[in-house]
Amino acid sequence: MDSSTKCPDAPTSQISHTRTPKTLRKQDIKTLALSSLGGTLEFYDFIIFIFFASVIAHLFFPASLDPFWSTLNTYGTFAAGYFARPLGGVIMAHFGDRNGRKNMFMLSILLMVIPTFVVGILPTYESIGYLAPIILLLVRILQGIAIGGELPGAWVFISEHVPKKHLGFAIGILTGCVVGGILLGSIVAFFINLFFTPAQITAFAWRGPFILGGVFGVISIFLRSYLKETPIFKEMKASNALVKLPIKQVFYKNKTAIFISAILTWILTGCIIVLLLLIPNFMTQTLQVPQTHIILAQMFAIFAVAIGCVLSGTLSDLLGLRKMLFIFSVGFSISCVVYLYLLSHQGSVVAVFSWYIIAGLFAGVMNFTPLVMVSIFPPNVRFSGISFSYNLAYAVFGGLAPIFVVSLFAHAPMWVGYYLGFLGVLGILVSLLWHKRA
Repeated sequence: MDSSTKCPDAPTSQISHTRTPKTLRKQDIKTLALSSLGGTLEFYDFIIFIFFASVIAHLFFPASLDPFWSTLNTYGTFAAGYFARPLGGVIMAHFGDRNGRKNMFMLSILLMVIPTFVVGILPTYESIGYLAPIILLLVRILQGIAIGGELPGAWVFISEHVPKKHLGFAIGILTGCVVGGILLGSIVAFFINLFFTPAQITAFAWRGPFILGGVFGVISIFLRSYLKETPIFKEMKASNALVKLPIKQVFYKNKTAIFISAILTWILTGCIIVLLLLIPNFMTQTLQVPQTHIILAQMFAIFAVAIGCVLSGTLSDLLGLRKMLFIFSVGFSISCVVYLYLLSHQGSVVAVFSWYIIAGLFAGVMNFTPLVMVSIFPPNVRFSGISFSYNLAYAVFGGLAPIFVVSLFAHAPMWVGYYLGFLGVLGILVSLLWHKRA
C-alpha cells in the first residue's frame, strides 16, 4: 500500500487532527444544512435531463431515426456530461487545494445555473435542425464540468468541518441530500405526468422542470454565500502546508488510494445511474402499469437510498467502516439479483416494487465511496485526489453505463441483475482486502 494511503505526510497529518470536538456544534450543523440543501438543488439541475429522456429523444433528433437509436443518442448526450466531469473536477480541485474550498464550491453552482435554464428554452430539431442536438450536447458538457467539482468539493468541505466521530453521519446526510436532488426531480416529473397529457408534455410542459432548475440554482448560490472556509484549509495555509501542484503528488504518492476510489465509484454508478435512473424505464417496458406508478415506485426507491446513506454512515460511526461496507455490499448484491429476477420473470407488481425499494435501501453502500476517500487522501491533496479518482471513474463507468445496460437489458434483463450483483461483490472484496492491507 502507498504510504500516503496509510498516513499523510507529517505536517498535514497533524493539521487533520487539530479539530477534536466530539459533538456537532451549531456552526457544523449550519454548514451541513446549507451544503446539503445546495447539493440537492444542484443535482436536481444535473439529473432532471434523464426524467424526460424519451421526450428529448423525440424533440431533438430526426424523426426518421429508429426509436432505439434515438433513445441511445439521448443517453449518449446524457453521458457527455459525465465524460466532461474529469476536466472540470481536476481544474476546480487544483484551485480548491490551492486557494480554498469555498471558492470552488461557489463556482460549481454558477456553471450549472445557466446551462440548465438554456435547456428549458432551447429550440427543437424541428425549428433549428441539427443545431439543436449540438447545443444540447454543449450544454451537457458545461454541466458536466460544473458537477465535476461539486460533489468532491462538498465531501471535502463537510469532512473538514465536522468532528471525525460524526464523519459517517455527516457524509451520509450530505450524500443522502444529494440523492434527494434526484428525488426532487422525480417528484417534479411525477406531477408533470399527473397534470399534463403526453401531448402537452411534448408540446411545452417538459420545459418547466428545466426553467425551475434555473431558479433552484439561484437559491443555491444564495445559500452558499453564507458558508465559511474550512478550518483545515485555513490551518494548512497558515502553516505553509499547501502543495504547488496537488495532482502531481496524487499520482506520485496515492496510487492505491486512486484505485480504491475508482472501484468504490464504480459501485456508486450502479446505485445511481442503473438502479435509480435507468431501471424505471425498464419497468415501463416490462410491467403493465401506468407511468405514474413507475415514477411513484422510483420515488420510494430514491428515498430508500437516501435513508440507506444516512443509516450506513451512522452505523459506520458506531460499528466501524469496513464491517458496514461488507454488510451493505452483501445486501446490495443479493437484493439487486432478486429484484431483477422478479422483474425479468414478470413477478407480481407488489413483489417487484418491494424488492426495488429494498435494493434502494442497500444502495446506501454508495455512501462508503466518499467515507473511504476522505480518509485515504491527505488534506493538502484531498480535493484533487478525490476529484480525479471519482470523476475519472464516473466518466468511464457512469458514462458508459446507459449504453451498456440498455444493451444488456435488450439481450436478457436478468444480466442487469448479474451486473449489479457483481458490483456488490466488488464492495465485499474492497472491505476484505483493504482491511488486510490496512
